[in-house]
Amino acid sequence: MQYSVENIAAILNADPFVQTGETEIKYLITDSRRIAFPAASLFFALHIKRKDGHRFIKEVYERGVRNFVVNKDFNTAEFAGANFIFVDDTLMALQHLAAYHRSLFNYPVIGITGSNGKTIVKEWLYQLLSPGYNIVRSPRSYNSQIGVPLSIWQMSEENNLAIFEAGISEPGEMEALEKIIRPTLGILTNIGSAHDEGFENSLQKTGEKIKLFAHARVLFCNADDEIISHSLPADHPYKKISWGNKEDAGVKIVSAKKENEQTDIHVRYKSAEIFFSIPFTDDASIKNAITCFCVLMYMDIPVEIIQQRMKYLQPVDMRLQLIHAINNCSVINDSYSFDITSFSIALDFLLQQQQHIQKTVIISDLPAGHQPAVYADVSEMLAAKNIQRVITIGNQWGNYQPLLKNKIAVTEHYSSTEFFIRHFNTNHFKNEAILLKGARLFGFEQVVSLLEKKVHQTLMEINLTSLVHNLKQYQQKLHPGVKLMAMVKAYGYGSGSAEVASVLQFHKVDYLAVAYADEGVELRKAGITLPVLVMNVDDAAFETIVQHNLEPELFSFTVFKSFDSFLRKQGMQQYPVHIKLDTGMHRLGFEEQDMQALIPLLHGNTRLVIKSVFSHLASSEDENEDAFTNQQAITFINCCNILQQALGYYFIKHIANSAAIFRHKNIQFDMVRLGIGLYGVDSANENQLSLQTVASLKTTIAQLRKVKAGDTIGYNRHGKVIRDSVIATIRIGYADGFSRRLGNGVGSVFIKGMMAPVIGNVCMDMVMVDVTDIQSIKEDDEVEIFGKNITVQQFAAWCGTIAYEILTGISQRVKRVYVEE
Repeated sequence: MQYSVENIAAILNADPFVQTGETEIKYLITDSRRIAFPAASLFFALHIKRKDGHRFIKEVYERGVRNFVVNKDFNTAEFAGANFIFVDDTLMALQHLAAYHRSLFNYPVIGITGSNGKTIVKEWLYQLLSPGYNIVRSPRSYNSQIGVPLSIWQMSEENNLAIFEAGISEPGEMEALEKIIRPTLGILTNIGSAHDEGFENSLQKTGEKIKLFAHARVLFCNADDEIISHSLPADHPYKKISWGNKEDAGVKIVSAKKENEQTDIHVRYKSAEIFFSIPFTDDASIKNAITCFCVLMYMDIPVEIIQQRMKYLQPVDMRLQLIHAINNCSVINDSYSFDITSFSIALDFLLQQQQHIQKTVIISDLPAGHQPAVYADVSEMLAAKNIQRVITIGNQWGNYQPLLKNKIAVTEHYSSTEFFIRHFNTNHFKNEAILLKGARLFGFEQVVSLLEKKVHQTLMEINLTSLVHNLKQYQQKLHPGVKLMAMVKAYGYGSGSAEVASVLQFHKVDYLAVAYADEGVELRKAGITLPVLVMNVDDAAFETIVQHNLEPELFSFTVFKSFDSFLRKQGMQQYPVHIKLDTGMHRLGFEEQDMQALIPLLHGNTRLVIKSVFSHLASSEDENEDAFTNQQAITFINCCNILQQALGYYFIKHIANSAAIFRHKNIQFDMVRLGIGLYGVDSANENQLSLQTVASLKTTIAQLRKVKAGDTIGYNRHGKVIRDSVIATIRIGYADGFSRRLGNGVGSVFIKGMMAPVIGNVCMDMVMVDVTDIQSIKEDDEVEIFGKNITVQQFAAWCGTIAYEILTGISQRVKRVYVEE
């Protein structure tokens, strides 16, 4: 199906303003940062929560896009040669267009919803069915009001099966998604606590999710889930195929035996006894696999083929991983699957890595079934993103080398992953960001292991998607027009300043703040162009600050006069600075009685310009100190008023930190400073925000040993064993940030769904934990130190400290891995 601006305007029942000739629209975009094919793209200026897409039309226009869907009152005067479609609601227009596109296809469409397992089931169905079907599916977790239309737009005549997931966070959303997806087959996965905050209870949430299946022929669901049973309408139109332990389940689970890293599943279906195995032992995977089994049986896939494919199910990790690599490189591992949309996302993530100028893409053949034109599209995308070097792997890419060589400065080709590995030379990769994008069968994990910087197996995983989620949670609490400064001092609270700052810059925060000038220098070297406030300055840092365009905090007469003198000697004018006020913290800053002495230094001073005046709240998270916080705000605004009157020009005012953003909304002023809250830690949250864990510290088991009752463990024989026990030695110690205070049962770690207490003293590089009660444990099993199961706040409490100290105290020898879901 070919679309023009006129076609789309007719579909939307809208009047177009056409200034340029007929253009074929192939791509829909809603994000100004993610443009691959500008000439063939249609930009929807969405107005959602705090973001109005109309603000970015100029940026999108400058990047070559000439086709837009906008609100009716948008002024097109400055956009010569651009085409506009005017609508009342751009989001509804996007959804309506997607619904129309969906209506053109008659092949089966599987719609998946639920609280957990949607993406796993979708990807496993893709693995299990793709040998016989040409499948279009949701990229990653594109299941929202925006993501679903963009997923549906990928449907084409080449496909003969579609699999889409749908997620909702509040009542009323699923009706819109149902009109777009119109699934013929429906899957309701596990019902859990995800997004509970948007609904009265689980029953209401489940009832809303079931609305996806209003026109489905078949519904696959869990017969054992009472909430699902109670939520199904009595007059539902679909055939229900349920699975579970109940006798009346369509697929009765007879047994599920776990051993040797696999589960042998025995089910009864239509009086037939069927056995199959999966290479997983966790309960969630078992449920997801049985759901897939039900779908395959309904689609008449022979049992022997199901058994064979189930045995080789692959784990699903839909996340982009950013890891430090050899020779000062960074590697982005996205080698799970390959489609155009996920490739575009991965390229954008690559371009965020401003710490490396050189960009290399290692790319495999596309999965079977893709048309030759798709290789041309991929080549265009690589060229449009200014990728300097492309390494292709696979026989198909061999046919398209002339096409690629015309667009990319440096190209290399290898017929297979094995051939690439055979010719691998570490000296060919230096000081660059490398994206690995390959279909599963190419086994790019072998390439990752070649490039990865070899360090011990303890790692700190930083979930950049969760960090962005937390950022948006705080942004939603801001008054219109309030700016946001993100704190990336102390190595980004242990998470890595450059990597975190790159993401924050991509998501358009207004300011960054660091503690010392050298931290700001690292950001500049990493390609960060946002304004950066330096909070601790002295004479020795002035040259560095000016050289790297950093903005100093001036907190005393001594520092002020020294920096002013430095600017005078350099002959500099209008250099941006920030004035720090002490309103009660009594750490750094000018006090209220200093204002009259400060004014003469500022008045008429052309060497510097005040960008902001700010102060620091002492106890904004403590309701018992709210009177003190309010007094700080009063003192702050009094000082600002004095300075404002004397200066005669506008400056930014900010005093609110993470807790104050929502606890003291009246003092957000012009800007807020978001620090530890970005990382999912906020002692004053009071359930007002749905924050996600950003940092997880993990290690592995180095050795297991059986110890007899009466024996002792570790230095000084402090670990007393009172029963025959199994002790695991794990690869972490106090040199990594695992405090010695956690020894002898004070702290615990999380292994295979259970807590394992520390036994004996903590060593410099090792810790021993009691794993006697944990089944099926083995060496090299993953160990969570803190993360989703043990919060960093809990870990800090065991240590007798606060989360700040824990996060900033993780050793730099601990590998950081960055993931984007």
